[in-house]
This record gives sequence, structure tokens and C-alpha cells, in this order.
Amino acid sequence: MEVRAKKALGQHFLTDQSIARTIVNSLTVSPVRDVLEIGPGMGVLTQYLIEREDLDLKMVEVDTESVDYLLTHLPGMQGKLMEADYLRLNMRKVFPGEYRVIGNFPYNISSQIFFKILEDKDLVPEVVCMIQKEVAERIAEKPGSKTYGILSVLLQAWYDIDYIISVGSGAFCPPPKVQSAVIRLRRNSRTDLGCDEKLFKTVVKTAFNQRRKTLRNALKPLIKEGMDTSDPVFDLRAERLSVEDFVALTLRFQD
Repeated sequence: MEVRAKKALGQHFLTDQSIARTIVNSLTVSPVRDVLEIGPGMGVLTQYLIEREDLDLKMVEVDTESVDYLLTHLPGMQGKLMEADYLRLNMRKVFPGEYRVIGNFPYNISSQIFFKILEDKDLVPEVVCMIQKEVAERIAEKPGSKTYGILSVLLQAWYDIDYIISVGSGAFCPPPKVQSAVIRLRRNSRTDLGCDEKLFKTVVKTAFNQRRKTLRNALKPLIKEGMDTSDPVFDLRAERLSVEDFVALTLRFQD
């Protein structure tokens, strides 16, 4: 029995076993035993994850065909495998405390997965994932680059990012039309942004929504009447600002 890759679910099954091992080995040995694998598919990562005695593994898979395959071909899946949409799960009901995340994320929803992880950032100390290379580079990029964007700022505010390896399309079946990459996110020591977190997100998203404009123009929807925008920071574009710069900018809008 093979699982048919479904375009609507963004499925491209990793077949390169050495890459699979690299991904699993990139998940550090940690006091946090609980691990969630998102989208196990045909179990290419799962087979190595269940070998690790330092992990208590759960999986979430939306594809019924993949669920049937895993239950048939891998031992001990009962009670560990949830047939559900990760984006709709309340993870605080799945795990009583901290949990780490691993997976070959469907490329068409990878950004949505990261936004959900950010919602649980106080519970998720580590993420290891394969995603589209372009997105991986954007997340890991530093200020000043044209690829630096919303996800870069929001994730780097709370996580240190490691770019592990690039992966060619030949490592998958069917081969995707894009290149892939493995990255690791580790929770940094920040416990508070020092500004209103909801407003911070709004400022970052608004600034990058018109990234070719200066902040003075891009942030017009947020600028209140009488607000002083003479500071040179408003002459910059969003891609020039670090996380700390965006925190300082957000504080201006809080006043």
C-alpha cells in the first residue's frame, strides 16, 4: 500500500533517508520529552523518531489515507496518532506542558503553521522543520535584505534560527517545483517584548505590506494626527529595521 500524494494538501513525500535522519538528529536532546510531528505522511521521519528513547511522540495528520498507512505499517501508533488538522487543534489540550515540534511542513500552509506556533511560543522551545527554501531563507535572514520580512521579524523576536541544510527536489516523490531547506528554531531568553505585543504585530505587518515605501508612507494607516514623524527612522524601509528597532517603533505608537 502506497499513499497517493495529494496536490490540495501540498504533499511531497521525502524519500531520502539520510535527509530524514539529519532532520530527526537536529532535534536536540532536551528535558522537554513531548514532541509533536506535524504531517507524518508515510512515516519517513516517524520511523526514526520512535527509535529515540528521549522522546514522547505524538503525530497529527489530516490525510485519512496517510493515517491508515501509518497504523498499518508502523508499530505503536495507536493513541499517538491524531487524525486532525493541526491548524484547528487546541494544543494546550493535547499537551499539558511544553512540547517541541518537528515535521516536513506542507509548503502551502507553512506560514500558517509558524503563526500558530507563535501563539504557543511559551510552550514550544524548539522547532525542526523542512520548508520551502525561499521561506527558510526569509525566516533566517537578517535586516537589510529584500528577503527579510514579516515572518523574519515575528519569529526572530522569540526564536534563534539555525539554517541546517538545503535539500534538492530529487529527495521527494513527487519532486516539488521548488527547492527545500531544513531549519531549527530555538526559543531565546526573551520573556517580554517591552511593548504591546498585538500592536507590535500590527506595526510589523503594516510596515511590510508596502515594503517598497518608507515607513512614513507605509505606516500612514497607524499614524495619529499630530504624531511626530520627523525622526530619520521614518525615512527607512521596513527591511532595514531589526526586532529591537520595531519594538522601539511600536512604543512610539503606544504613546
